[in-house]
Amino acid sequence: MLQRIQSLYLIGAIICAGILPFFFPLWFNENGFPIYFQEDLPISILFGFSSLLSILAILSFKKRQHQFVLCRLNMILNIILLLLFMFYAPKLSGDPHVSKKGIGLVLPLISIVFLALANIAILKDEKLVKSSSRLRK
Repeated sequence: MLQRIQSLYLIGAIICAGILPFFFPLWFNENGFPIYFQEDLPISILFGFSSLLSILAILSFKKRQHQFVLCRLNMILNIILLLLFMFYAPKLSGDPHVSKKGIGLVLPLISIVFLALANIAILKDEKLVKSSSRLRK
């Protein structure tokens, strides 16, 4: 259901993990050419799994606990992606005065923020459903 706020947050996570990496480079090589995520297999696999988990979380809107777990797994996956970027970042050559890192390195962090907001909204929704079912009994 797209009218729920967590679905909008998950769509933001899909955009950060599935669409924006095509447009924003991760870093630049020695010659100044941009390096995108497709040029490194582990990074492209992790971006793909992240967007897939977000899509699965949107599609499991009837099972809020399942949706919550998928968002948590996606956050862990994005943290692994950030750690992988930290592993690659010291190997990048560049002058300390000019940054050779692209904006694509920040995309998993933005995705984590969207996923955390989605988890807060899922918990709020679950709390609302539990309180309304308590009134029925």
